[in-house]
Amino acid sequence: MLPRHRPPTSPGQMLLKEFLEPLGVTQKTFARHLKWTYARLNEIVNGKRRVTAESALAIGEALGTGPEFWLNLQRDFDLWHSLRSHRTVPLLKKVA
Repeated sequence: MLPRHRPPTSPGQMLLKEFLEPLGVTQKTFARHLKWTYARLNEIVNGKRRVTAESALAIGEALGTGPEFWLNLQRDFDLWHSLRSHRTVPLLKKVA
């Protein structure tokens, strides 16, 4: 369920605040562990890059969460922001 009065936590902030910081792992160390560039990981953490299926697989394996967790965070984040500017489309009626 999407929060109504605040944006959902972005996948990058969840990664940083709920996983990396409590584990005492830096972004640089985690990026190396994933065999990614620091820039790629940092862009996810800072919300400048989306979590893709490929990145969700890697992060999920490394942290033992599974990819669905990361993809669901991204989906909820995207949907909440899209709803802010969405223009309602009328229901399509059956043509006789």
